[in-house]
Amino acid sequence: MTRGGKNDTKDGPERRCIVSGESGDTRALIRFVVGPDAQIVPDLAAKLPGRGIWVSSDRASLEQAEKKKAFARAARQAVSVPENLADMVEALLLRRVIDLISLARKSGLALGGYEKCRDLALKGEMAILIQAHDGSTRGKTKLRPPDGPDSYIGWLSAQELGLAFGREHVIHASLRAGGLSQAVVQEAARLKGLRTGIGGYAAGEDKTDA
Repeated sequence: MTRGGKNDTKDGPERRCIVSGESGDTRALIRFVVGPDAQIVPDLAAKLPGRGIWVSSDRASLEQAEKKKAFARAARQAVSVPENLADMVEALLLRRVIDLISLARKSGLALGGYEKCRDLALKGEMAILIQAHDGSTRGKTKLRPPDGPDSYIGWLSAQELGLAFGREHVIHASLRAGGLSQAVVQEAARLKGLRTGIGGYAAGEDKTDA
């Protein structure tokens, strides 16, 4: 996976970003449609009727699309773009990620809390490690993400992660392998592009219990 949540794999449908002009996997793009009032509407699930307008899922691309009137050119008509579009898309993606983690929790795929995450890792059942970006660095290095790509999510806050578990805050969470877990990974990757400079597991950190 590349910076900004863009996925290098090309095993899904591709669309062209109206800002960069490059084609990419739809899982790394945001679809928009023109609503009945000629307003640009984010369609994160890519299910709304109408011709899709695609933009890379990163803050810079969304801001450029708004600033340079790329939506109007792509739609071939005058359109209105919501103010602070990137902030709106970030909030919508965050809600999707929280809801998906909550569904995974209810289905037994998501666990919250250091002890539960550690036990899951010791059993070899942890597929994805999620840690709050505002949690203690020393505490977070006591858990190691599983080997392999897309195994770490580190750009949610403790309060945001807590919402998925019905608590005030959660620092550590983990996911077992499963369809819902992959959906969390995909939506979290798109969210990462809207949250530049937040999260990421620091290579070379001491990952052992101290």
